[in-house]
Amino acid sequence: MPDKNKLGVGLFILSEANFFLILLVAYVYFHLQPGQGPSAANSLHPLRMLAFSLCLFLSSATVYLAGRSFKRGRGNVWLWLALTVVLGALFLFGQSREYVGLFAHGVTVSSNLFGTTFFTLTGFHGLHVLVGLCALATLLGVALTGRLGCIKPAGFEAISMYWHFVDAVWVVIFAVVYLWPLIARMTA
Repeated sequence: MPDKNKLGVGLFILSEANFFLILLVAYVYFHLQPGQGPSAANSLHPLRMLAFSLCLFLSSATVYLAGRSFKRGRGNVWLWLALTVVLGALFLFGQSREYVGLFAHGVTVSSNLFGTTFFTLTGFHGLHVLVGLCALATLLGVALTGRLGCIKPAGFEAISMYWHFVDAVWVVIFAVVYLWPLIARMTA
């Protein structure tokens, strides 16, 4: 019988994947509509965001290494968790810089369909990253107090599953929101 924690997180991830799919479909649909004003092609900074995205992508490796160390009973779990938290926080910093730059150029959630769909999609993703960081920071706190034995392996794995989900969603969002307009502009 599957573990309740992992099953619960798996079902939650499935529902959240559907939620993000709907947001992505809305973004793509409205992106294909001709419109005036700001757009991904003339408002976003794909190369700068790529650097921060790499931090998030790398955090999947560090959370994996934290889980592996946890299973083996090694004392460096805290190090991998700390690196994961730092990398996730760097990603959120990059996303906030993107938002500040957009706001400075008058791009808001009410500017046009691009603004509405961009901020909705990336904002909800950022919220998921923040929730994941809180869970990871809690694990880190437990690790730093030397009480990792109190954490069940399935609980640790559930948090890791969620973090990998957050990373995987960003791969798709980054490709659609940042790379698609860049490739279209380069091939036009």
